[in-house]
Amino acid sequence: MTVHLVVTTATPDRKSGEQLAGSAVAARLAGTAQVVGPITSFFRHLGESGQGEEFNVTFKTTDARYAELEAHIIANHPWNKPEVTAVELVRGSADYLAWAEESTRRD
Repeated sequence: MTVHLVVTTATPDRKSGEQLAGSAVAARLAGTAQVVGPITSFFRHLGESGQGEEFNVTFKTTDARYAELEAHIIANHPWNKPEVTAVELVRGSADYLAWAEESTRRD
């Protein structure tokens, strides 16, 4: 049984989010990706609290492609230690999940 994932990261601007989304889909590491924002993030970094504008990037993929997608995000991200998280989809329409598998299948 295929495990389906929603993978997320955040970027400092729309352009870098769109580049990550487009390159991951083109490489078949994700079947789809969405860029949402701007959003306001509150965080702790280097021992201090902060606030800033970011863009969320969400990818749909399979567990089989996760390691490559994570490596792609990290290698192409403008930040040194970007957030890359994944949650398992526990439900989804059969047609959508089949499409996600086909879209991320290695050539």
